[in-house]
Amino acid sequence: MMKQLAEEQLGTAIHDNKEPSSELMTETEVIHFLRIPEITNSKDYHNVIEHLKRNRGLPRIHICRKALYPRRAVLAWVEKETDAGK
Repeated sequence: MMKQLAEEQLGTAIHDNKEPSSELMTETEVIHFLRIPEITNSKDYHNVIEHLKRNRGLPRIHICRKALYPRRAVLAWVEKETDAGK
């Protein structure tokens, strides 16, 4: 309950439809945003995100040593990656 209240106050709670409510997503939120659990056989989604950051340039910023993912930048990255695959 306390964690949920803190997330809501920070504006980062994931709603029932798994859409983040903040412009800056946490790693857990970006995992759901990119639908990683639905498309990978990996049991460790953190490793998938690490791969995307290192090898594919997944955009993020660091605040207090924690990576946050700007929603608009991630959407632009998806568009760029989609165009690159053509």
